[in-house]
Amino acid sequence: MASSVSREAYGEASDQLAANTAAATAPQLATVADEILSVAGLLRAQPRLRRALTDPSRPGSDRADLVRSLLSGKVSETTVNVVAALVAGRFSRPADLLDATERLGVDALLASADREGKLADVEDELFRFGQIVSGDSQLAVTLSDASAPVEPRVKLVQDLLKGKVHGATGRLAEVALTGFGGRGFQSSLTRLIEATAARRDREVAYVTVAKPLTDADEQALAGKLSAIYGREVTLKVDVDPSVLGGVSVRVGSDLYDGTVLRKLNQAKQAFAK
Repeated sequence: MASSVSREAYGEASDQLAANTAAATAPQLATVADEILSVAGLLRAQPRLRRALTDPSRPGSDRADLVRSLLSGKVSETTVNVVAALVAGRFSRPADLLDATERLGVDALLASADREGKLADVEDELFRFGQIVSGDSQLAVTLSDASAPVEPRVKLVQDLLKGKVHGATGRLAEVALTGFGGRGFQSSLTRLIEATAARRDREVAYVTVAKPLTDADEQALAGKLSAIYGREVTLKVDVDPSVLGGVSVRVGSDLYDGTVLRKLNQAKQAFAK
């Protein structure tokens, strides 16, 4: 959602979602999330519908009425109201409507976990799942294959995670399979981890080290990063002996690479000149 008009439409719908679910329980929010994500699935499968719902030649009220006629009686009134508010806004591209709908579904899912006090658990579980996938090349290829039908991949994720993680974690992993925000699976998973942290007003720092950090080292590093970014930072630590030593830290697009492997590579490049 790069354009200002798309962000404005999302903002209106987000306000509608918050107002309609202010008194909702965690399970009720999870139901709304699932319904909104189902609408996103419908939009993904039907490009003509996306175009009709973003047609600038039609008044926003007409687009909202079209959504109401399609969804009323099939999903909750809250979901109808939220999606109607969304399509009443303006979008630069039909694809932006899909992105905004997915994001609203994720917002509702995170609100559900937040209401249970489980956001930190969901964040950690998503990260650990990403590590498991990255550590198994065959699994990574299978889950990342966007040309393959999504249903078998969803079933695989469900089988892997059933009974082991919070319900929101499993549903977010499924969202990553469809390419959240137009990204690939691994990038989608990363974006969802960061969205979960943002809900807790935190930054995510991805830390790579050759051997595990002590609790004191983790606290010191988190403290330094929090001072730099002006908000709390949650560390996601990956132990990779191949880096030999030192620490690599990535926060968003910022990379601080002080690993021995990087220094050796720089030295090799210097000698090769």
